[in-house]
Amino acid sequence: MNPDIHIAVIPVAGLGTRLLPATKSQPKEMLPVARKPVVQYVVEELEANGIKQILFVTGRGKTSIENHFDFDHELMRHLRETGKEELIQELEYERLRLQFFFTRQRKQKGLGDAIAYARHFTGARPFVVALGDSIVGLHASSRVVQRMVRAFRENNPACVIALEEVPPESVSQYGIVKPGGEGEVFPILDLVEKPSPQEAPSALAIAARYVLSPSIYEALEETPTDRRGEIQLTDAIRILLRQGEKVLGVRLSSQERRYDIGNFQSYFDAFVDFALSDPQLGSQLRERLEERFREDR
Repeated sequence: MNPDIHIAVIPVAGLGTRLLPATKSQPKEMLPVARKPVVQYVVEELEANGIKQILFVTGRGKTSIENHFDFDHELMRHLRETGKEELIQELEYERLRLQFFFTRQRKQKGLGDAIAYARHFTGARPFVVALGDSIVGLHASSRVVQRMVRAFRENNPACVIALEEVPPESVSQYGIVKPGGEGEVFPILDLVEKPSPQEAPSALAIAARYVLSPSIYEALEETPTDRRGEIQLTDAIRILLRQGEKVLGVRLSSQERRYDIGNFQSYFDAFVDFALSDPQLGSQLRERLEERFREDR
């Protein structure tokens, strides 16, 4: 049986061009969603799912991510000296029992290339991948990573992928899988990157969370670049499938919506949902929105 998995890799090197101008001088992973930046929700989710060490694969202009998770002694002292101790609790995430590590992807060559930078960090151990611009579930409530790790331990696959069902007209925006069964956990027979609705083998989209065995690194070495010169993780997983390796899918539950902060529509949707669920201000915001809607009628 495989040991527990305590390592995660978070790729955060993307440029976020679809969110310009907001991302011109700020990483998209640091855009606020209600009270917190996107990547903090990802980190808190991983910590709640048993992860102990996180490697960020960063890029140019991403140092604010490293600063965010560093302990800020000067800020803490300032809050105490100015009588703002009540704000210290907003920095409790700094005390998460996690170890953070950082490496830089020198050139934007796709998600697969970013994962390859983790090889010396993960070694021969399986690990979780969580995309830094995608939140799963509200306020670290998702336990899909735990279910994925359990499926990995019990079935010894090369890869476990989180999946969500999307509208058929939206499949061209995602990596789509061909399922080999039903239920919460099932084999995956194939993956297709952004197929047309007519060519899509299902409406099950890859949902930004993976558990990978070390065999992914050899597959990445064999993966050719695509037409944009990038190495895609889905292509590497297809190589594993062709080699006879087992790949499993785990469905997100109905309470584990994936928020992909990749464009302004999805960003606005996420901000509204998280703001409305805020325990202190959510009800006031809802009342204000309802008031605005009545005024506009």
